[in-house]
Amino acid sequence: MFSFTISLIALIIGYAIYGRFVTKMFGPDNRPTPAYAQRDGVDYVPMSTWRVFMIQFLNIAGTGPIFGAIMGALYGPSAFLWIVFGCIFAGAVHDYISGMISLRNGGASLPEIIGTYLGERTKRIMLVFTILLLILVGAVFVSSPALLLSDLTSSVPFMNLYFWIVVIFIYYIIATLLPIDKIIGKIYPLFAFALLFMAVGLLIALFVHWPSIPEFTDGINNLHPDKATSPIFPCLFITIACGAISGFHATQSPLMARCIKHEKYGRPIFYGAMITEGIVALIWAAVASYFFFDPASGNEDLTVSAPKVVQIMSNRWLGTIGGVLAILGVVAAPITSGDTAFRSARLIIADTLKYSQKKIMPRIYIAIPLFISALLLLIFNLSQPKGFAIIWGYFAWANQTLSVFTLWAITVYLVKNQKKYVTTLIPAFFMTVVSITYLCAAPECMSLPVNIAYAIGFVTLMVAIIWFVNWKKKYSRTLF
Repeated sequence: MFSFTISLIALIIGYAIYGRFVTKMFGPDNRPTPAYAQRDGVDYVPMSTWRVFMIQFLNIAGTGPIFGAIMGALYGPSAFLWIVFGCIFAGAVHDYISGMISLRNGGASLPEIIGTYLGERTKRIMLVFTILLLILVGAVFVSSPALLLSDLTSSVPFMNLYFWIVVIFIYYIIATLLPIDKIIGKIYPLFAFALLFMAVGLLIALFVHWPSIPEFTDGINNLHPDKATSPIFPCLFITIACGAISGFHATQSPLMARCIKHEKYGRPIFYGAMITEGIVALIWAAVASYFFFDPASGNEDLTVSAPKVVQIMSNRWLGTIGGVLAILGVVAAPITSGDTAFRSARLIIADTLKYSQKKIMPRIYIAIPLFISALLLLIFNLSQPKGFAIIWGYFAWANQTLSVFTLWAITVYLVKNQKKYVTTLIPAFFMTVVSITYLCAAPECMSLPVNIAYAIGFVTLMVAIIWFVNWKKKYSRTLF
């Protein structure tokens, strides 16, 4: 628990110190926000800061900081290090600056931002890539909550997996089409409360039980049962995305950039929501470490699924009522991320086509193909024994690859605005290597030998460094 406690304190201090540094570096001012300048009553709606924070937190949370952290705990205490350093120096910076750039550009969606700073060709590629990722998110975030809900209602004959899938899809359609303040603005704070209740409850339980879990002092060796195909680098950095850094977040930040009342609230909303998610991930990584590695847990099976770990540990440490509330929080997180994924996809397509969304029918025209695509993926998921694992693997890689493009876009923004670009340049280099190495080594991708994947990753790093240095020299010459 020493490593967990130090990590928890580090996240809080990181928000207070590094978060303030990044905010000062960016320089928020008093210019009118899109919520007022472009108010339309549908997507551009001013909302209170606490409400926007809760929505942002729930939008980005999903299953990532829970399921990803549980699966990441199998790698040992290195999971704590990645959550702390990844969250403070990469993920929170990524979320804050991408959100603020959107704020400065009229609530622009992510492909628009990438196009502005990385060129139209990259924009077109990322437009397709982003929409595919958001459809993947929608499909993935139907399966996991439906499975948990079907377990909770197993005694009711008709409330099976397919029943809950239909219910969740109906909710997705309604939430995607209605104005943001009608459903999302009203019920998300309640869902966020359930998720935070779960996190606080488990945090208290951790300190009460003080379990024996792997510590930094034991070394950061790979404890994963399948070390051969799951090396710490790059697999850990893909497995734990939400809670450390996630490209999906940059698709969600524009939603709230259209609702923020003042730029000064960017730090608690964007940076703060990411740190909060990091704390949730840290808590579940510690809980999972106890479940997998402490003999007192009674578990000897390292292949127990993440949803099962959630169910067992919530009931064991929080009791029946607390366990139900905790599970509902875990259910709410992916559902709310799924509906905002579809909403983001709708807005991205609408922005690209310059297609007004004030009326209901244009929203329906765009939403229908999105839902059909997600439904087809879901059918594949259910028809294949390892369908979920396959979709999740591609989702995880696509998610982190999107963070790479976002980091490069905001690095270019910082260079052009004469700000401290190193804050995002180093994470951009690192995540570029992670993404390429995983693409080469992962069994569901190219499945190359790890040493070859590392070599390709190193070459990619050299190419990225050379490209950036040359680009910056050319850009500097244009200023004179």
